[in-house]
Amino acid sequence: MRLTLDGERCTGHGRCYELAPELFAANDDDGHSILLVTGDLSADQEAAARRAVLNCPERALDLTP
Repeated sequence: MRLTLDGERCTGHGRCYELAPELFAANDDDGHSILLVTGDLSADQEAAARRAVLNCPERALDLTP
């Protein structure tokens, strides 16, 4: 699975990096989260990514096979 972040949709609520700090950094200068991983996720990362995706109020995160 791969995790993507749509910076246009992100408004910086910060739920993603609160739930999965291993995958996201705190907001950048524009208030958006920063994705720390590229490529395929490990099994542990997938579980954290799913929590973040399900809790993003803007639906700015996506998991794809």
